[in-house]
Amino acid sequence: MLEIVIEARKASLAPGMDVRRILPFRLRRMVGPFIFMDHAGPVDVQPQLLHSMDVLPHPHIGLSTVSYLFGGQVTHRDSLGVEQVIRPGEVNWMTAGSGIAHSERFEDPAALAGGKLEMIQTWVALPEKDEEAQPSFDNYKPEQLPVFTDSGVWMRLIAGEAFGLKNKVKTHSPMFYLHVILDAGTRFGLPSEHTERGMYVAKGSIEVSGHTYAAGQMLVFTKGADPVILAKETATLMLLGGEPLGERFIWWNFVSSRKERIEQAKADWQQGRILLPPTDNLEFVPLPEDRSRPAGNPSPQALS
Repeated sequence: MLEIVIEARKASLAPGMDVRRILPFRLRRMVGPFIFMDHAGPVDVQPQLLHSMDVLPHPHIGLSTVSYLFGGQVTHRDSLGVEQVIRPGEVNWMTAGSGIAHSERFEDPAALAGGKLEMIQTWVALPEKDEEAQPSFDNYKPEQLPVFTDSGVWMRLIAGEAFGLKNKVKTHSPMFYLHVILDAGTRFGLPSEHTERGMYVAKGSIEVSGHTYAAGQMLVFTKGADPVILAKETATLMLLGGEPLGERFIWWNFVSSRKERIEQAKADWQQGRILLPPTDNLEFVPLPEDRSRPAGNPSPQALS
């Protein structure tokens, strides 16, 4: 029933900003189309450290990035000329396809005053037919995302289909992505219509089959398993998964079904063929030194 438990690994993004990296994991590279997951914060943003947390322009291919905030705000800029302030409860879906560069900056201390910055960043691999799609960016407001409530349960569908819920977030393959909050003592289950399913405990703790799991752990379940999830205390969960896409290669911020496409992306970034954001083009993240390390190294750019 329970295939694997993934322990988030701590990584430092910048002074005062640590992230917990859940995917990729050496024993479980993907869950459905999800190939990357970071949980940043919660962190009190100190004004003197604000810009040290910025993620400079950097490239992607072959995937969609999905940004979802619990608190704070981030300014997104990309090669398409999009400039979007990302706020809690919104879904920000950027499809890299054939290649895009973007930055995420923390520019408004007043907006963060008295609060904490906290966000979940995932990457969704594209099916082969869409790996070279035209880049795009979409922002979806909370009111565009269906919310379900029941006794002890609050649930928002971020993307895909689950529990009979659908929304208008454009996806490229069968999947689901849910933000769930359970009151202490509440029982919950998993959507049954997807082949691969994972549950990340973002806050609190839950019990499954007599075992307790806490914040920072992802549980991946076997196909057809029907576990009962019991909230030991108020718990925030991110449920995700879908249909598997097959093997993917990942190097830095590049994802592809073909190794040679990764090599092309490296050259494209070095030679300036992936354009910088027109309103954020004075600095960028250089291509890491290639020492032919295994897939997944160098580490993906956090919060990217």
